[in-house]
Amino acid sequence: MKLPIVLLAFMGIATLVSTKNATVADKSYLEKQKFLYEIVYRIEDPLMFEEWIKLGKHLIVEKSFYDHYDIHMEKFWESYKEKALLPKGEFFGNLVKSHYMQTWGLFNFFYYAKNWEVFQRNVCWARMHVNEGMFVHALTLAIIHRDDFVGLMLPYIYEIFPQHFFDSRFIYAAEKFDFNIWSKYAMYEKQYLDVYYKNNNNNDSMGSYVHMKDWKMWQWWKLMGLDKQWYMEDNYMLRENIYKHNKDSQWLSMMRDVKMMWMPVDYTRDIDFANEELRLSYFTEDVEWNAFWYYINMDYPFNLDGKTFQLQNDRRGEFWMYAIQKLLSRYYMERLSNGLGDIHRISRSQSFEHGYNPRLVAYNGLGFSYRKDYYHLYDSGNFDMLERLREFFARVERVVDLGYYTMKDGTVVDLRNPDAADMIGSILQGNIDVMDKYFFNYWYLYSHMYVADVGFNDVEVVPHAFLNLETVVRDPLFYSLHKRILDVFYRFKDSLGPYQREELSFPGVYIKDVKVSEMVTYFDLFDYDVTNLINGKMRFVDGEFKWEKTLLARQMRLNHKPFNFEITVESDKAQKVYVRVFLAPKHNELGQIIPLNENRLNFFSFDKFSYELSAGLNTIKRNPADYKFTSPDSLTYTEMYHYIKLAYEGKYEFHLNMSYPHFSFPNRLMLPRGWAQGMPMQLFFMVTLDDDDHEQFDYTFSCGLGSGRRWFDKKSLAYPFDREIDEHDFYVPNMYFKDVMIYHQDNLKFYRQHNYTNYGHFDYKYFENYYTKGLMN
Repeated sequence: MKLPIVLLAFMGIATLVSTKNATVADKSYLEKQKFLYEIVYRIEDPLMFEEWIKLGKHLIVEKSFYDHYDIHMEKFWESYKEKALLPKGEFFGNLVKSHYMQTWGLFNFFYYAKNWEVFQRNVCWARMHVNEGMFVHALTLAIIHRDDFVGLMLPYIYEIFPQHFFDSRFIYAAEKFDFNIWSKYAMYEKQYLDVYYKNNNNNDSMGSYVHMKDWKMWQWWKLMGLDKQWYMEDNYMLRENIYKHNKDSQWLSMMRDVKMMWMPVDYTRDIDFANEELRLSYFTEDVEWNAFWYYINMDYPFNLDGKTFQLQNDRRGEFWMYAIQKLLSRYYMERLSNGLGDIHRISRSQSFEHGYNPRLVAYNGLGFSYRKDYYHLYDSGNFDMLERLREFFARVERVVDLGYYTMKDGTVVDLRNPDAADMIGSILQGNIDVMDKYFFNYWYLYSHMYVADVGFNDVEVVPHAFLNLETVVRDPLFYSLHKRILDVFYRFKDSLGPYQREELSFPGVYIKDVKVSEMVTYFDLFDYDVTNLINGKMRFVDGEFKWEKTLLARQMRLNHKPFNFEITVESDKAQKVYVRVFLAPKHNELGQIIPLNENRLNFFSFDKFSYELSAGLNTIKRNPADYKFTSPDSLTYTEMYHYIKLAYEGKYEFHLNMSYPHFSFPNRLMLPRGWAQGMPMQLFFMVTLDDDDHEQFDYTFSCGLGSGRRWFDKKSLAYPFDREIDEHDFYVPNMYFKDVMIYHQDNLKFYRQHNYTNYGHFDYKYFENYYTKGLMN
């Protein structure tokens, strides 16, 4: 199925036109992109696009229309005919085994379709006949993994299923929203408030006091005198790079007739002294933080084999473990910012003190179940599944300690070499590329199903945060489970011994100095597009859909101000090098310095890039805008659809760099929150030889999945912190540690003052500096 892109372009499938500045989409691409955005619009409602309804009358099941036809496709079709598929409207969990197995067959119908026409007809059929969650999961995998779909995209998962990212109170309000009723109510309320707050006479009234006395962090709307209700957005959507669009006449013209309504959204909260973990809800429930884990597992799902999908080129097992280490190190820094300590490992002998209630509601209206305080692994009662999980960990640890594995056919696999990291990672993920299929036992699914109290073969299940990749990161128990997984992986890494000095040093290269500008974080406001929740009749004119209303969730989120660093490097000759940058804490929650070897798992991969050194002194300048593996705020579902429509009508050039690849880490989350007085941290810089002849892909629209070019060199992805550290050999001239402070700025202080004059109205003026920060670079 994996065909060279050049061949695909020749065949007329890869329909991208290169220009000097960016890649511009042609009519064929835009037609496909428009289809994908329409097919998932209001996903839980019946399909209303007549053109796509006509195409979806039948699922094409003749084998001649596919490059490959397998048992999973046969089982899916038989299950559908026997009415054994998960019904529409039921909760779908992509971490529930029975759901995943059914999705596997549907994905194959999408992936192995010989051409766009077969694929499109199958998608239209599935949209009308298959469970909503199952359909989106299979479609997302197909769009990501088909080579002939390079550059095509779906809306972000939080725009397709906002229910999995925002609290139930907001979801209910959005689903009940009626513009006609709301507009009359809003008109009368505005007249009342304009009189009530005239000259700010009532700002200090008892009513204001009652409204404010239970104010908590992130409830910014109370400080402005607003409530949890819908407001008309008459200016522009809020995001940090909005300045690129709200001054553009074409954008203003395009969005002029779109009515935008927003409502404040809160995070899950509780009494802090009762559940200290909820101090971090602004981070663990961050929309893009959760989406990041979802897309990592969409890129490397456990059931797609490395040979067919070329995932072995990307060191899939090692990368999956690297991603876990990255999440845990970043989470730990945020814990330290809030005065919390180590991540507790999940254990059969100890209970988990703090429970979690996600306060989410599924698209079928069922609320998510919660995990009670002092949760213990034995609480579920499914001892057979628990024993299977225990046996899995015991077997993997035994294999790691032995240093080799004997397969069924007698082949001995050596695990005492660095290349075995990919094999160990695959075992721990339980993916299909494990060296022995006996290890491919769905243990990772079972670990989530067990916490959610789901049996081996259950089909109809109660919604739970642990049953979907896009919701599981919200639960603090996620980090405890994955710390246990990471422990096993680094048990293997420790068996390799520390790096020797010659494996770390780079003769002739010396980092002389590093300068870092001030690093400051703050909370800004952002509008998430939740239009998929809207109700009401869709309007069509001459068969074309008119997108006239948009609902926005306005939420406070962590961000940082622009910063930069300069690395002064001396080289004895001109050469190509690779630069690694890590961020890590210096002290634990008690203020004690963390020894380097103990701290090595807390080093968060900050930046990686290739650079051409000249002989002599070199000054390397870098800022977050340069990072290839991070992304700024993207255009919303609404904006993208309107741009696609304009381009399809020949009124706009649609550049593929208008959006960003799904795999990128959110740039705004690069820094932990820090402290007002400054939180001590450290940056680590390392320069190594770049002797790998690699051709990089276009990061502006491609993920390079399966290309083997995602990583610049062949060293471990977490090098040099992936092995135990012998400080006698570790410090070499091509390394540099830099102490830094991360400051947190309280940008809500202004609203707590009594002389705030715009009470009762949203204040655009104050936030203007933050949303134009890109102009200050």
